[in-house]
Amino acid sequence: MPRPSDTTSAEVPMVDQVDTSYLESLLGYNARRAALAVIEVFLERMAVYRLRPVDFSVLSLIVHNPGITSRQLCTTLGILPPNLVSLVGNLEKRELIERKPHPRDGRATGLHPTAAALKLMRQAERTAAELEAEAAAGLTAAEQKTLLRLLRKLYQGG
Repeated sequence: MPRPSDTTSAEVPMVDQVDTSYLESLLGYNARRAALAVIEVFLERMAVYRLRPVDFSVLSLIVHNPGITSRQLCTTLGILPPNLVSLVGNLEKRELIERKPHPRDGRATGLHPTAAALKLMRQAERTAAELEAEAAAGLTAAEQKTLLRLLRKLYQGG
């Protein structure tokens, strides 16, 4: 039996160039890597607004859909109701949203943006558009459109 000092380097596996070809053939791997690259910059730039990706998404939907219900937010974003409760509560504490009775469903409450939310989201959405443009700078306009269409097709199920 050879001692460690007797083995040659040819017998010990080593990697000069990492083979990622299998991982790069996987949709999930590529989608996750792309998302991580964008989200890293998103987190940095949205810190000034104190918005995480999920806060940004929820607040954007409320700003663009005043009166949206919690149920509609959960369905649209794929968020479980218990998780949305704390998100909405935090936005309310920051005085970015307010609850108002739903005009047709007495049991439901509509979520409405405050003036502070409208101002914040104008700035945050401008920042998001800038960082997305930077992230997609290597793609043509047609490639960006195709990428977005294909990604939506995946998560919308068809």
